[in-house]
Amino acid sequence: MNSPRKLRERELLLIARLANCQLAMTPREFEAKWDVTRAQMATLCSCSLGHVKRWFKKDKDYIAPSQYHLRYLALADIFLENFDEIPPLLLRSIDCDRDLFAR
Repeated sequence: MNSPRKLRERELLLIARLANCQLAMTPREFEAKWDVTRAQMATLCSCSLGHVKRWFKKDKDYIAPSQYHLRYLALADIFLENFDEIPPLLLRSIDCDRDLFAR
């Protein structure tokens, strides 16, 4: 069995930056920027379509997206903005063959 790789200074700095960052994008911002359906947003955020729909409600059924969802949308935005610059090895590691955005 292999032992875990020790973290170097640069990895420790990256962990500290990620832990303290306020990376967030609201569902409305994401929807305004990218031509995605709410079903696609639900798939992206690993939640139900009903959950996503409640983020857009303006009545008593409204629920706020969690910090997890806001961060995940922001990360997705970064990946979408920089897709052509992502190295093939990284693309393979995140299983980009799966078509999450099929219409």
